[in-house]
Amino acid sequence: MTDTPHATPPYRASSAFRRADSDSAFLQRDELRAVRLQLEWFKPELIQQDEGIESTIVVFGSARLLEPEAAKNKLLIAEQELARSPNDPHKQRARTIAKNQLTLSPYYAEAREFGRLVSSSCQIDGSCQYVIITGGGPGIMEAANRGAADVSAKSIGLNIALPHEQAPNPYITPSLCFQFRYFALRKMHFLNRAKALVVFPGGFGTMDELFETLTLIQTGKTPDVSVVLIGRAFWEDLIQWDKFVEFGLISPEDLSLFHFAETAAEAWQIISREHQKGNTS
Repeated sequence: MTDTPHATPPYRASSAFRRADSDSAFLQRDELRAVRLQLEWFKPELIQQDEGIESTIVVFGSARLLEPEAAKNKLLIAEQELARSPNDPHKQRARTIAKNQLTLSPYYAEAREFGRLVSSSCQIDGSCQYVIITGGGPGIMEAANRGAADVSAKSIGLNIALPHEQAPNPYITPSLCFQFRYFALRKMHFLNRAKALVVFPGGFGTMDELFETLTLIQTGKTPDVSVVLIGRAFWEDLIQWDKFVEFGLISPEDLSLFHFAETAAEAWQIISREHQKGNTS
């Protein structure tokens, strides 16, 4: 019997022969979770180093918050639907939500202005200080990335793979548009270079990031991060901050871990003052 010339050896079809670092099926095994966690730390970290990112400002807020014009259109549609079925509780609720979202829609413009203001002030002569970083989605995140793009500045988006896929907004710098599998690693990257956290009205995700950051500052794990909440009326209506003190759940001085601001300019003034103070102490 003669050997077939140039036959593919059987071992080449075996996954065992495939190099570990190029075997995607192997890397997805449960036992490789620690390796995947390392990769999710190193890839964004090394890319940010390559891009010269020195410091960041994190902007959080609702992915559902609309631009004013879009919010007006949504309310108009909700009112038209309700007019057809005025007793429908679902359509009544939809109209109420649309009215409330129109009330919040000016925050989109403030988030965009904040991204523009910070980026134009800090990304000068190739410097990458106070680079805007968001969760990469629509709404407030889009607005902040958009503000940076308005002045041709870099901005970062930390997207997360979810059951209902959410595409990154188009204003993130493409070379700084990341996708994460693990929330824990994404959270670490949010704060790794952060000098400030600016928080607009948002839902569970926004609250999660806000209170986790406040806890890290309170416990000294993340020092020198300024926290600014945009829209005092919204936040004080949503959260009775003094109750934390009244029930002895936090110390009175813990209420000084964050500031309120109404506009992008006011938020930037607070952050600039805080970090100027820190640099001269």
